[in-house]
Amino acid sequence: MTIGSREIVVVSLLGLLTTSSSIFGAALGLYFPLSKRMLACVLAFAAGALISALAIELAFEGAQELHAQGFDANAAWGFIGSGFALGSVIYYFTSLFLDQKGAAIRYPTRFREYALGRKQKDAKETIQLLSKCDLMRNLPPEEIERILPFVRTRHLDDGEILFRAGDAGDALYIVARGKVDVLSDGAGEQLNGRVNGEKLAELGEGQAFGEMALLSGETRTATVQSLVQTDLLEIGKEDFDRLVANNRELATAVRRLSHERAIRNLSSGGANPSQWARVAASSLEHLSRSEAERMLAEASHGAGMAIVLGNILDTIPGCLVIGAKFTGLASLSLTLIVGMFVGGIPEAAASASMLRRAGYKSLAIFALWSAVLVSGVAAAAAGKIFIGSGSHVAVFFQAVAGGAVLALVAHAMIPESIHDGGNLIVLPAVAGFLFALWIVLVQTLV
Repeated sequence: MTIGSREIVVVSLLGLLTTSSSIFGAALGLYFPLSKRMLACVLAFAAGALISALAIELAFEGAQELHAQGFDANAAWGFIGSGFALGSVIYYFTSLFLDQKGAAIRYPTRFREYALGRKQKDAKETIQLLSKCDLMRNLPPEEIERILPFVRTRHLDDGEILFRAGDAGDALYIVARGKVDVLSDGAGEQLNGRVNGEKLAELGEGQAFGEMALLSGETRTATVQSLVQTDLLEIGKEDFDRLVANNRELATAVRRLSHERAIRNLSSGGANPSQWARVAASSLEHLSRSEAERMLAEASHGAGMAIVLGNILDTIPGCLVIGAKFTGLASLSLTLIVGMFVGGIPEAAASASMLRRAGYKSLAIFALWSAVLVSGVAAAAAGKIFIGSGSHVAVFFQAVAGGAVLALVAHAMIPESIHDGGNLIVLPAVAGFLFALWIVLVQTLV
């Protein structure tokens, strides 16, 4: 075996060692669940160690290599910085793409971000229609989140009567698609599929009717019949009353809406619809347990490959650097190895727990995380073969990989640790940084 072949074998084993903690972490998450706060502190420690490794071992030492090749300080900074920036951009957009394909279910904070985005996207059309309802725009747009779960859809066939004059007023309706006729209270029997009565109004998309039923229990004063196939949004009075009873702002808004004010708003248009819709959409920051579980089940369907690729994405950059910088035991990126190894335990534990909630079996979860071992070995070997160390091109590609690792720290590790550990994670994060700094100093100041 040649020296080069031996080095490739060694870095492959280093990649395997570095990523082996993921299997251990997955086992912890499935069979021996530890305190979330404890795991958060471990993850914060790893994040601090990785930041130290990236700043000193990769960025600073890379700049020193460039300086030795004739680069001044500004040129070296620009060269290293552009590599880090490119790596972070590649990681960020690839991660977002995979998250949309289902990889987000691996980590609680990334899943929450995905789920909230889905919720806002799914609610956008409903919010746009509600924004066209003058009565609804008298309610604070920030409170739309409380209303959306009570908005139901109702379909009317061509010529179908929704209600007649004299019926109990029990709901607000908004035309989503189609048209309806509002007929006088003297409307009689149907003739050729149409109610025989004086036509008071024709209402189209976005227009509301029956709004006074939300303010009083009076009977209907007109008959409503569909002109074509029509879809409606419906908010029942009982649901709205329940919302009002539990929310002071909604109650205040309803009291403000006297009959005369409602009529005046219908004439003047009230608040700006687009602005109301924009504020309402931006306020959807709450995710109920039932919504989370539903979206978790939906996102997990057919997401196996996305999860595998997401795990690989989190693994490859660091192992590339480990392989690229290795020229012997003296050049071992110990801080990077420690940071990735330690960080892999709580990451895999949290991921295994999320995947189990999504319905994955234990064997499938271990299979998904085993892809990390394979990718770690392959990435470390590829780093040694294709990137190497010494030239300015090698330094640039190491910086690209480093930028991806830094993006991983900022995008997944720190948010996850804060989510479960709160302010406490500040201390282990600093401890990880100082520990990595100590290792570097011991290795270099001899």
